[in-house]
Amino acid sequence: MMTKPFRRHFLKEKEATQLLLNLSQKLKTSPKQLFGTKTHVESVEMQAGKIFLIDGKPLLALYEDIVLPTLLFNEALKRLPKIVVNMGAVPHICNGAEVMAPGVVQIEGEFKGDEFLLVIDERHRKPLAIGKALFNSEDMKNLKRGRIVKNLHYVGDKLWKLLKQF
Repeated sequence: MMTKPFRRHFLKEKEATQLLLNLSQKLKTSPKQLFGTKTHVESVEMQAGKIFLIDGKPLLALYEDIVLPTLLFNEALKRLPKIVVNMGAVPHICNGAEVMAPGVVQIEGEFKGDEFLLVIDERHRKPLAIGKALFNSEDMKNLKRGRIVKNLHYVGDKLWKLLKQF
């Protein structure tokens, strides 16, 4: 059963260009590389938040005033630094828990604090969550305890369930 959207409309070209440019800069690439040329951006406002459809696909979402790629946006996920977690951490992360240092087995890529990260499992390397780094990559490698990644969007959350409807 699909949740009824409150409002669905195409963004004006200027607004769409700004949205795509902002996200591309966060992912350290160009909008053209990430989205191709001449994209149509549609905003779908729902009870649980706002989803942006890029050429009909739910690739971006607005969460806590942050525009982030969804777990369905493979092109963006490939570009994100990765946090590899052990299999014991998987159920916790998929229930919304923050990523804790003891559960991390590997850190792939260089990043600063506050940048987006992709959390993947060590066995299948499947995307579990998109989070925000609480430390830079160098500092994170030396941490043995505590929270290191804020979980923003994960498999099984409200946003994930909404995305499955498109």
